Amino acid sequence: MSKVMTIREMCDAFDVTPRTLRFYEAKELLFPIREGQRRLFTKRDRARLKLILQGKRFGFSLEDIRQLLDLYDMGDQQFTQLNRTYELAQERLADMISQRDELTGAIEDLRQQLKWGEERLAELKRHAAE
Repeated sequence: MSKVMTIREMCDAFDVTPRTLRFYEAKELLFPIREGQRRLFTKRDRARLKLILQGKRFGFSLEDIRQLLDLYDMGDQQFTQLNRTYELAQERLADMISQRDELTGAIEDLRQQLKWGEERLAELKRHAAE
């Protein structure tokens, strides 16, 4: 892979839109090299985008992602960054499990309501046919 990628190459490689890349640049999450109107993304930008997209997929806020990315340069071989990422990931996992459990309960409740509705409709059809 080349040292730098154009915005189009980044879009193709990461399945994002130019607007997404410009948004992350405006939020100071990505720092492409500017050559006039062109943006050239470095290996570091590619690594940051990969982490941004993964963080978004897991439901981290952009502010959480920014803070985690900023910890990369602490000079402690990423210990602080990894430790904080681990803590946030544990919190997010607990939240996701709770949401899943709530959703599972809601699904079961809805299934019971649908079953009741089917039985009631069948009963009403029988009475209407009599």
